[in-house]
Amino acid sequence: MKLDVTTLDGGKAGAIELNEAIFGLEPRQDLIARCVRWQLAKRRAGTHKTLGRSEIDRTTKKLYKQKGSGNARHGAASAPQFRGGGKAFGPVNRSHEHDLPKKVRALALKHALSAKAKAQTLIVVDKAVADEPKTKALKERFGKLGLNSVLIVSGAEVDANFGRAARNIPNVDVLPVQGINVYDILRRDTLVLTKDAVDALEARFK
Repeated sequence: MKLDVTTLDGGKAGAIELNEAIFGLEPRQDLIARCVRWQLAKRRAGTHKTLGRSEIDRTTKKLYKQKGSGNARHGAASAPQFRGGGKAFGPVNRSHEHDLPKKVRALALKHALSAKAKAQTLIVVDKAVADEPKTKALKERFGKLGLNSVLIVSGAEVDANFGRAARNIPNVDVLPVQGINVYDILRRDTLVLTKDAVDALEARFK
């Protein structure tokens, strides 16, 4: 797959041949969905908690005698059916993580990249650098390329000036190539890869 390489100013910088095994697959939504679910589950704090009847500090004295009152039998005011009692089957602290094989995660990333390439929302730039950390100047450069919601993946390290300039622009994410992931690719309309990022991805999946 051949794709034109552009600059952040909208100029041409040659062309690049993309690996069909990474960028030319027929996207499988089931693999992508599994990986997104796995990522979002790992992000959950799992700190939701309610008090059960054994954790409520209320009297355990029997409310009334066992028989003869016409009421149901109760032995403590902490029962869930009473106001102020414990919650029945409420949430507890737990981890929401679940396993996903490494090969499935790698394949899902390939399919996410292929989905962007198939939708023609993948752009390859020669480099992502800025002379000064000026948000206004970088926003003008993005305007020339028509970038509003974009994930930019650079090489092994993000240029310091470029990262500072981009962090104040809404709907713009900048990641080093080792941080690329399925969820961040899908949550932005456009994916921008530098030539270094493409080389690193192809070396990673060789």
